[in-house]
Amino acid sequence: QVQLVESGGGLVQPGGSLSLTCVVSGRLSENLRMAWFRQSPGKEREFVATINQIGSTYYADYVKGRSAISRDDSKKTAYLRIDNLRLSDTAIYFCAAKTRTSFSTAVDQWNYWGQGTQVTVSS
Repeated sequence: QVQLVESGGGLVQPGGSLSLTCVVSGRLSENLRMAWFRQSPGKEREFVATINQIGSTYYADYVKGRSAISRDDSKKTAYLRIDNLRLSDTAIYFCAAKTRTSFSTAVDQWNYWGQGTQVTVSS
C-alpha cells in the first residue's frame, strides 16, 4: 500500500553534514505523517524526527538544533538533514510513515518502513 525508499547515506567525517531522502509511493501515499528513525548495532531502533501533514516538526533531543526534517508533497518525498555529525550518529536510518495524524515516537505506531540507509560517521 505504501512503499518507502531511502537514499543519501554514506561515510561522513565528524562535524560534517548529510541529507537523506525518502521517496514515497503506493496507493495510500498521500496525507501521511512522516518520520525518521535510526538503529545502531546492538541498540533498539530510536526516533529521530517527525513531520506532520501540515509541516509541524518534532525532534529527538540528541538531534535537536542540528537537524531539519522537511517534505515536498508534490514530489512525495521527505528529507532529513543533520549537521555537525557526531560519532554517535552512526546508524542505519529508516524512513517511516503512518496514515493516522497522531503524534508518536514509538516504533510500533508506524505502519510503513523503508529498508534503511547506512550512515557512518568516522574520521
